[in-house]
Amino acid sequence: MSIDVGTELPEQVFRVTRGDLVRYAGASGDFNPIHWSDRVATSVGLPGVIAHGMFTMALAGRAVSAWTGDPGALVEYQVRFGRPVVVPDDDEGAEVTVRGKVGALLDDGLARVDLTVTSDGEKVLSLARATVRLA
Repeated sequence: MSIDVGTELPEQVFRVTRGDLVRYAGASGDFNPIHWSDRVATSVGLPGVIAHGMFTMALAGRAVSAWTGDPGALVEYQVRFGRPVVVPDDDEGAEVTVRGKVGALLDDGLARVDLTVTSDGEKVLSLARATVRLA
């Protein structure tokens, strides 16, 4: 596979349910009630229960790792949290869509991948970039 500036990663869509948030809370130790209680989330001004920011970040990292075929190829990764992913209390949950393209080829066989991460049509991660080692 030839990698050039502008090469696009395949779009990946992840479904996030309240069950996913419960599992992530258990794994991360982050039991903040904004991630499971509509009452608490709305009382602090949120539109409802929101996904953990680090969970959303991990989904985008997973998309990059799937593209490289090697989780160890991810050398550096950074994001800014823009908007929360609101996860409704139903069987559908929310969708997080990850798109990306190679923004630059760097020295030593590295590439910068610029990511666009959205949910419900809104960008949820800003300045999301990954540096990967090309095979």
